[in-house]
Amino acid sequence: MIAEKREAAAASAAAIDIAAAAQLACLLEASAPKPGNVSPGRHFHDLRYEDFLASAAAIGAPLAGAGTRPLGETIRLAIEATARWTRSNANLGIVLLLAPLARAASIGGGDLRAAVRRVLDETTVDDARNVYAAIRQAAPGGLGAVEEQDVSGDPTLPLADVMRLAAGRDAIAREYAAAFELTFLTGVPALERARNDGLAWDAAAVETFLTLLAAAADTHIARRGGPALAEEVSRQAREALAAGGVRSAGGREAIDRMDRALRDGRHLANPGAAADLTAAAIFVVLLGGGWQTPGSRRGGRDAASR
Repeated sequence: MIAEKREAAAASAAAIDIAAAAQLACLLEASAPKPGNVSPGRHFHDLRYEDFLASAAAIGAPLAGAGTRPLGETIRLAIEATARWTRSNANLGIVLLLAPLARAASIGGGDLRAAVRRVLDETTVDDARNVYAAIRQAAPGGLGAVEEQDVSGDPTLPLADVMRLAAGRDAIAREYAAAFELTFLTGVPALERARNDGLAWDAAAVETFLTLLAAAADTHIARRGGPALAEEVSRQAREALAAGGVRSAGGREAIDRMDRALRDGRHLANPGAAADLTAAAIFVVLLGGGWQTPGSRRGGRDAASR
């Protein structure tokens, strides 16, 4: 009996830590001044920084239970919780990325990416049905319609298979199809390198964001503004990194120019997919104990340093 109580207490503590890491990842991502995105003092007319704070708080309880229920249900519950706090779609992509990671972390086993693969391999049609409901509730712009497994209908394939069908046009779906390849092989190493080099969390998040954006055209931009615009924004990210990025005055000037160029009333050039992937990379690093890195103890150079 005592051993069972200890195991239950340990599982509860682990679930709370996973949820805290997810919420902190959302807060760190939203707070970093990523070009073309919402951040403190940089709002959209229909989406404010405070919406991201509210959505980060809202997903804690659903993600704390990620190990106790099917993946699709966790995603639906997280989006329903978000809707109770904000009317804006602030976190659909983030929830879609963080939920499998949270479930994988709950399973344990040491190798997080291997656990993610198991989570995705075990998805069902019911998972897809719950995710479709979450997507319809969040109502993201620019989705359009597709002939096979469209979100307006009822899915007939497991969630992982549905995501594979969309992988060519959506970055989040591509992560499901490739076991979070961009997150683990591009985003996480970039963030760890930045933190180990002494960058503060905001600067490290911006550098990670630029690295992800430079590596792959943003599908959120491609969907709203076309593939040519998405490729142009990725080129700007590569230019900013080549100029030093957050680590040099010239690089920071390039980031500022990029930010001004990406802002328009319709948000056509908003690199939302790269921002979501940045949150996923932060979550993975936090799950691995990254909050207590040497960089965090030193304080680090922030994104506004001159």
